[in-house]
Amino acid sequence: MPIDAFDFDTLLLKSFIAIAETGNFTAAAEIVGRSQSALSLQVKKLEEGFGCALFQRETRAVTLTPQGEIFLSYAKRMVQLQWEAYSRLREPDVQGEIRLGTPEDFAAHYLPDVLATFRRQHPRVLLNVACDLTLNLMRGFKAGEFDLILVKRDPQRVLGGTRVWREPLVWAAADNHQPEDPLSLVLAPQPCIYRARALAALDRARRPWHITYTSPSLAGTLAAVKAGLGITVLPANMLPAGIHPIRGSRLPRLADAEIALIKRDETSRISEMLAGHIMGSLERIS
Repeated sequence: MPIDAFDFDTLLLKSFIAIAETGNFTAAAEIVGRSQSALSLQVKKLEEGFGCALFQRETRAVTLTPQGEIFLSYAKRMVQLQWEAYSRLREPDVQGEIRLGTPEDFAAHYLPDVLATFRRQHPRVLLNVACDLTLNLMRGFKAGEFDLILVKRDPQRVLGGTRVWREPLVWAAADNHQPEDPLSLVLAPQPCIYRARALAALDRARRPWHITYTSPSLAGTLAAVKAGLGITVLPANMLPAGIHPIRGSRLPRLADAEIALIKRDETSRISEMLAGHIMGSLERIS
């Protein structure tokens, strides 16, 4: 029997999106908080309803079929519309100013759509967004310069705040990169969690390295890597054209990093609303 066009509950859609984004049932099950067998049954329900395969199963991963790619765009739109409807009816029109601090790469890749949606829902709210390194954001927050900050942190060492994102990290290089020894590295200045992850992993593996280029900005880092000045560390899902993950080498595995949201104990209602919106939006696309 064809699937009812109105029979898509939020969990079903989120499960499909999680599998599509991670390419892995295990990782997707952890994201949505369900078992792998439950996710398999949900995918089976979708595929039987549509009468076509949405995923192509491979040895180590699953990938979307052409039909799956089409449905993914609709699934994301349906989840987004559900959230917009909830927010619009639940939260009355408000006004004011919110000062948000965030890492540059995270702001460039994920936040534009998230903040644009919040702006459409609350057109009288002024968003002031500053991008900087985590240490500088923490200092600014303590000095009262921000209402909310998103920061990169080591989940094993730094507590506090609310985790909103888990970042798998990979070694990355230009498409024409040739392996070398010692390794040439392009990294952000201290203190940077990606830098710390890279150097600690290489030292444990006893791989010789030297830093050939340091840049506090994502644009500078990417430009240096594309120019062949060295390899770097980036989130697995933030690799731009011209840069690829390094696989099958002697490079050590990198531990995940986290993005956490920190807000003041006593904050304004609109800041609380933005914090909830960010956490809910990132949960839907993670």
